[in-house]
Amino acid sequence: MSEKIIDGVAIGKEIREEIKARVSALKERGCTPGLAVILVGENQASHTYVRNKQKSSTEVGMKSELVNLPASVTEDELLSHINKLNNDDSIHGILVQLPLPDHIDENRIILAIDPKKDVDGFHPINVGKMMIGQRSFLSCTPYGIIKLLERTNTPIKGKHAVIVGRSNIVGKPMGQLLLQRDATVTYCHSQTVDLPSYTKQADILIVAIGRTKFIGEEHVKDGAVVIDVGMNRDENGKLCGDVDFEAVKNKTTAITPVPGGVGPMTITMLLKNTLQSAEEAVAESDK
Repeated sequence: MSEKIIDGVAIGKEIREEIKARVSALKERGCTPGLAVILVGENQASHTYVRNKQKSSTEVGMKSELVNLPASVTEDELLSHINKLNNDDSIHGILVQLPLPDHIDENRIILAIDPKKDVDGFHPINVGKMMIGQRSFLSCTPYGIIKLLERTNTPIKGKHAVIVGRSNIVGKPMGQLLLQRDATVTYCHSQTVDLPSYTKQADILIVAIGRTKFIGEEHVKDGAVVIDVGMNRDENGKLCGDVDFEAVKNKTTAITPVPGGVGPMTITMLLKNTLQSAEEAVAESDK
């Protein structure tokens, strides 16, 4: 079978060029979209993610602001910073980089972000709107996967999509976005008995379980489209996904690599959500 590698880098670049053009149009109207990222502590992975987000937002012409706080920051101090950004008209998107230190309640922090600036799509108001199909900010990784499928002309309507993983950030919203596009959706997770019996039914298999090369040839039917959300390191320290790429790729019609598949799309959709927020703010001010 001739598999097709889904190039998230190229598709992300294409979408970012579209974003850049729309940012330029907003600037001509006197509005520069602004993205603020709050980073707490010294987690090196978080620092790398934030640098990439800042670099990407600057490249499309957005204002990028970093609020770098020590791990010892109190919850009330963090909430104060969020409130300040909520009331800053030059900031259209607020992202608090997770994970946070143990002494801070992540749910309370997410609730404090103005839903109109919640470009991560984590606030319950945005999650609720997404669930009933209303316009909202969509969680960036599932949103990016939808764009990967759309831009590669992968049929969704009428297809059986199986999702391995049920997190609030990826698995749960992913299923809803596919359901809205008329897929039949099955959720699987760590407690699913006889996992291959479900995954082998999938026309579209999306894996976000956080276990290195967990999905093998025995999990995938011939001709499936496989989307690997995992970001792990193998025994040699090399980046890899939740899918055993080499074992699975020849059974697929399309598959995402790790790295270079889903990852670049997550940041791209963060920029798209920030752009949406800025455009909506301008439209509101024009009324």
